[in-house]
Amino acid sequence: MTTRETPWWRRRARSRLRRAAVAGLLALSLTLAAVGWVAFRGWQARDHLLGAAELARELSTQVAGGDVDRARGTLTALQERAAAARRATADPGWALGRRAPVAGDDLSAVRQVAVAVDDLARRAFPRLLDVDLDTLLPRQGRLDLDGLRAAERELAAADEVVRQTQTRLGAVPTGGLTRQVGAAVVELRGEVDRLAGLTGAVSRGAALLPPLLGVADGREYLLVSQNLAELRATGGMFGAYAVVRAEQGKVRLVRQGTAGQLGHFLPPLPGVSREMRGLYTDLPGIWPADVNLTPHFPTAAALYHEMYRRRTGETVDGVLATDPVALSYLLAVTGPVEVPGFGLLSSGNAVRSLLSESYLTLDLRRQDEFFARSAATVFETLLARPVPPKELLSAFDRSVDESRILFWSAHPEEQRTLGESRLAGVLPERETEPTVGVFLNDGSGAKLGYYLKPGAELTVGTCRPDGRRELRLRMSLHSSAPRSGLTPSVLGIGRTGDPYVVRTLVYVFSPAGGAVLRARLDGVEVALGSGTERRRQVAVAPVEAGPGKTRNLEVDLLTDRSGTGGAELRLTPTATPWTTHIQTASRCNQ
Repeated sequence: MTTRETPWWRRRARSRLRRAAVAGLLALSLTLAAVGWVAFRGWQARDHLLGAAELARELSTQVAGGDVDRARGTLTALQERAAAARRATADPGWALGRRAPVAGDDLSAVRQVAVAVDDLARRAFPRLLDVDLDTLLPRQGRLDLDGLRAAERELAAADEVVRQTQTRLGAVPTGGLTRQVGAAVVELRGEVDRLAGLTGAVSRGAALLPPLLGVADGREYLLVSQNLAELRATGGMFGAYAVVRAEQGKVRLVRQGTAGQLGHFLPPLPGVSREMRGLYTDLPGIWPADVNLTPHFPTAAALYHEMYRRRTGETVDGVLATDPVALSYLLAVTGPVEVPGFGLLSSGNAVRSLLSESYLTLDLRRQDEFFARSAATVFETLLARPVPPKELLSAFDRSVDESRILFWSAHPEEQRTLGESRLAGVLPERETEPTVGVFLNDGSGAKLGYYLKPGAELTVGTCRPDGRRELRLRMSLHSSAPRSGLTPSVLGIGRTGDPYVVRTLVYVFSPAGGAVLRARLDGVEVALGSGTERRRQVAVAPVEAGPGKTRNLEVDLLTDRSGTGGAELRLTPTATPWTTHIQTASRCNQ
């Protein structure tokens, strides 16, 4: 058989085919190797990030508990884990994978998470741990101004890192991510947002302290006690007050008085808007005890500031409000104090003594004297007695979080710095998370607020086609008042009906840009008074609770077009803290 030679053109074609096959196999091998390497590094990054998350939780607990030594050890371990996660997502294979059409978004998001955790661990957390908390507290009535300035620099630097991280994470698109990666990004965003709120507030506070404490010029403030026995939206009616002077970091009380001594004002003071008059009439501009019928503390404080100026001829630099519950938190740190002429005041008896027993045993003049002396004694003890700084700051933090300590500055630039923080007591006109306000104003002129036990449950409901969400508020008011035995000081001005019935005006504020739909009291639909304040619809329901009785108010509301599944409650601080529950949902587009 004769063997025929293969044509040259066919040999060339086969050669090309072999080269293409080899190249294809090589490309496939490299691709598989790269995928395998990225997958391997991904598992490494996942392991490191999970470890870092657990260490971050430990670090948070240790810092909150004041265990700085253990916190430093935890931080070292966290930095090692975070750095390893950053390295695992930084090699060329990972960079190549980020360009892939399917998995690329997930790999990019994981990279951003790793960078964020590492930046916080290296550049923010060490600064927060290095701040000497002792410099933020007075010693023998005076603050260490040099130490305060150093703390301010560290806190500002940490806050800057947190905000940079917040911005980068906010720019990570989550629409195309897998469920697990998307949930991790959203969770980390939430944690960083909360951290940014904390570092921002502390940083602003440290920057404000020197001017507030009269480093350049002496300052004077009204320290106002909110009487929770007669409820107002921000807590209780403004009762006893003290004037506090701050000069070169040293703070002292200079005089005291009561809201009653300021009298009343006719015609009403300006500063009460038309929408406020629709809800509260002219009362906030007439009576010092009614300035805080509104829950927006800057409005109430500015009115009180002007009333004090007109009556005394003196101008103060701001208003600081607190209540007996916050006082009890401070007494838990300082220990009991002897109030001259009235006995021992402690964390355990402060609320009961100031809001109940004083009305049963003292006449009106002695009541005012007791309130003023109690505030002065605790304040002076706080300045003079050595106290554990972490415990004291924790007591302040709890009081601010519960809106029991509020501050307004008469200096506009300082007030702008306070922003919409809890300390400022601002009812915001715009918000990222829908917030429902439930604010209580006494409706009888009695001192029965001490006996109220409130509760609130907020449920995030279904999404509407227009992007709004339905919310359902269920609140309860229980009265533990006795059926007899109370004095006229408690029962008040004796309006018609049973004087032992607690009469409360409940103001329900919709989320900003939202609406109030309907309400039921004990299951029966009721008509509501209505109005608006600060871009919120307001429903007003009079609720009466007799001794031992519980009344239940249910209100349906709408959010603005936010689409979020979260929600918040803003509440009037009461003598007995609220029991609350918020049931969230997924976002409208999920």
